[in-house]
Amino acid sequence: MTAKREIKQKKIFVLDTSVILYNHNAINNFEDNDVAIPITVLEELDNFKKGNDNKNFEAREFIRFLDGISGKTSITQWRRLNGPEKGSFRVIMNEKSRKDARGVFGEDKPDHRILNAALKLKEEHSDKKVILVSKDINLRLKAKALNLQAEDFETGKIKNIDSLYTGKSMIQSVENGLIEKLYSEGFFELDELGIEKPVANQYLILKGEKASALGYYNPVTNRIERVEKRAISRIMPRNAEQVFALHAIMNPDIKLVTLQGVAGTGKTLLSLAGAWEQRRNFKQIYLARPIVPLSNKDIGYLPGDIRSKINPYMEPLWDNLKYIQNQFGEQDKEYSRINDAVESEKLMITPLAYIRGRSISNVIFIVDEAQNLTPHEIKTIITRAGENTKIIFTGDIYQIDTPYLDSQSNGLSVLIDRLKQNNLYAHIRLEKGERSELANLANDLL
Repeated sequence: MTAKREIKQKKIFVLDTSVILYNHNAINNFEDNDVAIPITVLEELDNFKKGNDNKNFEAREFIRFLDGISGKTSITQWRRLNGPEKGSFRVIMNEKSRKDARGVFGEDKPDHRILNAALKLKEEHSDKKVILVSKDINLRLKAKALNLQAEDFETGKIKNIDSLYTGKSMIQSVENGLIEKLYSEGFFELDELGIEKPVANQYLILKGEKASALGYYNPVTNRIERVEKRAISRIMPRNAEQVFALHAIMNPDIKLVTLQGVAGTGKTLLSLAGAWEQRRNFKQIYLARPIVPLSNKDIGYLPGDIRSKINPYMEPLWDNLKYIQNQFGEQDKEYSRINDAVESEKLMITPLAYIRGRSISNVIFIVDEAQNLTPHEIKTIITRAGENTKIIFTGDIYQIDTPYLDSQSNGLSVLIDRLKQNNLYAHIRLEKGERSELANLANDLL
């Protein structure tokens, strides 16, 4: 007697505006289940279609996608999505359900109309599971309060963020002869160490009975090569992770570097010091960071011209540049060279939005606070890299200021997870704060 084959129950996913602004192709990521778009979502997308930010791009792309697949017929009825094993989609016009979210929460707002659309769909399709998908945690909580199932958009999320690649490992009980060889010859063959093949450009802390050394796995030569501690732009690394970070930044064979760590670990300072040391190898140095306005307000509300508006957001970059400059005396030529580089735009500190659309060939490009970028924004930046370009992303994946991103879905986490096997890429997680004892105390106890 054969067992009965289990029939999979189809679901209906209702997408919130935040999901589409995160990924305009989200509608195609629900296998053979059906997808519904409340009319309020289309109205909200209409408000986002103008502008140069990533959310504006996502809004425009989704509107074009919907227009392309709708044809000349109505999209208020279920229509098949293009592609094999895809479900159907429709736009929900009726946002009046028996259980009225506007009455429950005492306000008529887009979020509550979206909730009503999902509730109405649940009434119409009692035989199917209706699930609201939103990047907005508060909206998901409201949905659950109305007994409506809600979940985050999971596609592309890192499942186990605690085991995210760190870029380094410690190897105990290394033969003293190998460590001596590393110091005398600068390398030894991977086979001599007797371990599994490391990840490309992985950094190693090698400990023997009498001595220890720092090294990294060179995937081109298949060797463990020595990493030396040395000052760069008069900035001396203070721990092994900082030594590794500077090595990755200074290595011409590594074109993409990510540095992750809490505030005060030296991510931005090390990146800037390494970039300045290599300025003769590149036409320009770009330092950029995404602008995340406080209180969710656009920078347009701030007084002054555009430079006055953005300067408060760029101050951390200027602070690090000034710190490097102060390693030299005012009479030192290197001191004035930094001022000259800023004046001539050899070194540019600018909002990330101003970089989009530019060619970034022959440039060393530092992107600070990269945890506030979506995976698509990270991809957009990297795909613009031309010949002789190096890109450094820095950030703390646990300190995110952008709505709808978290430690598992932000662009920096996804980048670290996806590129760790590539020969052109290196990553280091900086763990020890070096700003001051007071800063470390705050990080540890508050």
